[in-house]
Amino acid sequence: MLKVKDLHKFYGGFHAVRGVSFTVDRGEIIGFLGPNGAGKTTTMKIITGYMAMSSGEVSVDDHDVMTDSLAVRSKIGYLPEHAPLYDDMSVLEYLRFVAEMRGLKGTRKKERIDYVIGVCSLEPKRRKPIRTLSKGYRQRVGLAQAIVHDPQLVILDEPTVGLDPNQIVEIRELLRDIGERNTVILSSHILSEVEATCGRVIIVNDGRIAANGRPADLEREHGGLGVYDLSLAGPADDSQVVAGLEALPSVESASSLRSTPEVLDLRVRFRDAAAGLDASPLLLKFATDLGLRLASVAPHQTTLEEVFRDLTSRSEPANSVTPEPVKAGVGAESNESDGEVAR
Repeated sequence: MLKVKDLHKFYGGFHAVRGVSFTVDRGEIIGFLGPNGAGKTTTMKIITGYMAMSSGEVSVDDHDVMTDSLAVRSKIGYLPEHAPLYDDMSVLEYLRFVAEMRGLKGTRKKERIDYVIGVCSLEPKRRKPIRTLSKGYRQRVGLAQAIVHDPQLVILDEPTVGLDPNQIVEIRELLRDIGERNTVILSSHILSEVEATCGRVIIVNDGRIAANGRPADLEREHGGLGVYDLSLAGPADDSQVVAGLEALPSVESASSLRSTPEVLDLRVRFRDAAAGLDASPLLLKFATDLGLRLASVAPHQTTLEEVFRDLTSRSEPANSVTPEPVKAGVGAESNESDGEVAR
């Protein structure tokens, strides 16, 4: 469905996107993650045709984004972080306007507008001016305009930004509905939502792909093995216990998670997974030698948030390089003249 190969983007001498390659199959819901400045929004803009690449290849359903941009745009729906809404229009007027810009006419236009109003739960606001809508409803209108032309690929940049918890749950359900008909790429800083919604995640850092896989696989690969959470019962000085654990030859690091007069919760990382296999007897002896009771010990269940923090904390200095020539073609390059760098 989507193929990105060796994608590069320069802003002057700043190398914002550095050799990004990935594919997205039809029907997938992909989380596209990265810290601010990682290049994720720049990559999304290039895919949608809003920005030219410096080099590389991007195709949507075998249509090249550089040489066949009109066909690509007809197959993509895009919701940027700040939805392009016209406040003086009603919801219905705005969706009619977008549908016409997308080439929809007559019965087909009416059918698609009725469909997106229904799937986005906008019926009560159909004739309301957009300026009167809450943030949650404005996001729904933004989603509706992104899918009104029935695109094969929907790209959503921070669709839940600024929403309260109830609105986030509503948008999550809406994204699942959209994902039943469309391929979706979702960028969000709310990693719990990504984990609940997406079957695969791509994490970018410093303009490169740092990880690509199912959340459960990434959690297993980047955490878990050799890391244990334990509770020690009895009065203890947490700093002394941590120092004692780190003095053990097989332990790489230890940290205190919670300390009370009765219980001390800790996390221990062994130097390798094999050393961690003998964790329970070792930790039991360690606790007994200190006059403490090993109340519990279990392998640590790594979260997607921990994987994200681990991968994106490995930052490299920004490259200052001689830029490659920018390919002619797709989209405006206004961001370059503003001195804006990748997001």
